[in-house]
Amino acid sequence: MTVARILAEKGRDVFTTQPHRSLKEVVEQLAARGVGAVVVTDVSMQVLGILSERDVVRVVAHDGAAALEDPVSRHMTPKVTTVTRDTSLDELMQTMTEGRFRHIPVVEDGRLIGIVSIGDVVKRHVSAIDSERQALREYIATA
Repeated sequence: MTVARILAEKGRDVFTTQPHRSLKEVVEQLAARGVGAVVVTDVSMQVLGILSERDVVRVVAHDGAAALEDPVSRHMTPKVTTVTRDTSLDELMQTMTEGRFRHIPVVEDGRLIGIVSIGDVVKRHVSAIDSERQALREYIATA
């Protein structure tokens, strides 16, 4: 299974924001949408950074509530690890595990085309294991 298949199943909707938006605006949207990260892009959908719930917790713990008035660009992670549609599920899991990422943007030709969360990965991995288990049961039953 590849990232392309995950995106085909879950869709390509991605919550994005621009770097000049306030941290408060973005935090309100994270809460309203029930998501854990936002991809910071320019108008051509090139990835400039990512801001996760963890980033928000760290900045508020360090700088206090006044940081909520800062632009997102001040607190986003600017060096973003991305994957492509051709990335395999195994590669994706390895990248997420090694980087301790819960969200990875999917990029094609330098532009954002989707995002994959750890929940998406676990769901597909469990589904693949269940399919394999069922196939083995059927094989054993007919042997």
